[in-house]
This record gives sequence, structure tokens and C-alpha cells, in this order.
Amino acid sequence: MSIRIDNVGIAVRDLEATIAFFTDLGLELLGRDTVSGDWVDEVVGLDGSHTKVAMLQTPDGHGRIELFEHIHPEPIHPEPALPHAIGMHRVAFSVEDIDRSLEIAAQHGCHPLRGVATYEDR
Repeated sequence: MSIRIDNVGIAVRDLEATIAFFTDLGLELLGRDTVSGDWVDEVVGLDGSHTKVAMLQTPDGHGRIELFEHIHPEPIHPEPALPHAIGMHRVAFSVEDIDRSLEIAAQHGCHPLRGVATYEDR
């Protein structure tokens, strides 16, 4: 059986700012929409869901991120998860220029927690 990841969904506080962050890093915006209705309620698991969405893709065309900002019901804004909390913690990218990528991330208020670590010479 063949399997691949089609996309990863991330709920965000500010869709426009998050799109800017990922497009500045080099992802391509494939499209955006505002969605609601029975189909969305079923997919999201919330009745009366009304959501702004955007799909972005890596330049190689293999990785996609779906960003969504809830309009209704009112979004919940929890504190960031602690490093040892259960749940999703990262989306990892392979980049040609880590220093430039960190500069772009910093322009959007994102900084490494403790620095940059090298894994198996990558």
C-alpha cells in the first residue's frame, strides 16, 4: 500500500501574517477561501464552523501546509505548548541557507528556542 502526506493543517491566529511568514520563507500560496456549511462542519468536527483557509506548497511541489483561521466558533487562544507536552510541535523544512531562513523568521518574530542544532551533518 502506498501512502504519502498530502498536507498538514495548522490553526493560526492571523491568517494574513502566517501566509506572509511562509511565503517569505519560500512557500507558494496555492489559494485561499472562506468556507462554511455541512461539509466543513463534518471535516472540522464543529457545528456552525466558518473558517478562512489558505493552502501553501513547498517549491518542489511535494509538501503542503493548510492554514486555517476560525471565524466561528470563536477561536481558543491557548498558551504555546511546552516542549514536553503531547501534541504537534513543529513542521520541519530543509533549506539551502539556514542563516537567511533564520533572518526571515526573525522578521516575523520567530526565533529558535535554544539555537540551531545539527542532526547527522544535515
